[in-house]
Amino acid sequence: MPTEPSAAASQLFCTGGGCTSKLGPRALARVLSKLPRPTDPDLLVGFDSADDAAVLRLTDDLALVHTLDFFPPVVEDPYTFGQIAATNALSDVWAMGGVPRTALNIVAFPEDGDLNLLGAILAGGAERVAAAGASLAGGHSITDDGIKYGLSVSGTVHPDRLWRNDTPLPGDALVLTKPLGVGIACAAHRMDAAPAGSFEAAVASMVELNLRAAALLHERDVHAVTDVTGFGLAGHLVEMLGSAYSATLDTLTLPLVPGVRRLAEEFYLTAAAQRNRTFAEDNGLVFAPGVPFGVQEVLFDAQTSGGLLAALPRAEADAYVAALAAERRAAGAPLPAAVIGVVTDRAPHTILVR
Repeated sequence: MPTEPSAAASQLFCTGGGCTSKLGPRALARVLSKLPRPTDPDLLVGFDSADDAAVLRLTDDLALVHTLDFFPPVVEDPYTFGQIAATNALSDVWAMGGVPRTALNIVAFPEDGDLNLLGAILAGGAERVAAAGASLAGGHSITDDGIKYGLSVSGTVHPDRLWRNDTPLPGDALVLTKPLGVGIACAAHRMDAAPAGSFEAAVASMVELNLRAAALLHERDVHAVTDVTGFGLAGHLVEMLGSAYSATLDTLTLPLVPGVRRLAEEFYLTAAAQRNRTFAEDNGLVFAPGVPFGVQEVLFDAQTSGGLLAALPRAEADAYVAALAAERRAAGAPLPAAVIGVVTDRAPHTILVR
């Protein structure tokens, strides 16, 4: 259960983290471009497409999905932080169409730190791993000046039912399964400026597993899937479209964390979001006249434990959103999901936002 740290511990514990702490996409791409490419023909997905996890074919009917993710605290409560970090790492397996099987803890913690904090973090992570139906099987820890936590996760998928992030088709609808703006809401909360309910809605979104969102997608004719995390919606959509396709986004249908548009207009922003804006605009994102600044900024906001972004035929997308909404209402967790745009043939722009 959540454990409130002392005021002094809170100041040390959360100074801004989550996926806002990721290296920017431009810097990361420059480094990765210098690495040798794997040659194993059974490596179905490596890092060429900036996909969510590596996939290695073991047999004709079985492939291993492997990923890892960790970051500094994004919220003050250590148990909730553990839940969020674990949920975020598990999501990469679901984004590949896989099922999480095992998880290993990744921990960095001060040598003289309060071990009650560490225990609460690990307990929160273990709760989400169990809820995902996976087994927590160990891990690795080091001493560090700051706190960092996450998971290495292994899963399985049939090679023929693997989802990739860069295989949409023209005419596909784009569906987003969680609201945008958790980075903005958390930044405002740290400054005691978040409106009532905004931070709480962001936490509820970050803690929700993408388990059922992925399971319902398996019932549809899905062409491409990724999860929206540190590069923001715009950055991950740029990766999905590559050089082959373009997309149009409709800002009127974007699901948002309550209050984040106003917070963005009041400049409760992060450095990560500005790196994401530069990357997306350098790669062909353009705004139609009249898109408000606050709406623009949520497209670049670095999401921690964000939703799935899927490309699938429009009729399939509408049915999927309705099914997901009904299931969430029944479970008492009515997170908004929506059709937010369409994939098109290649145009002068990569993404047109209107």
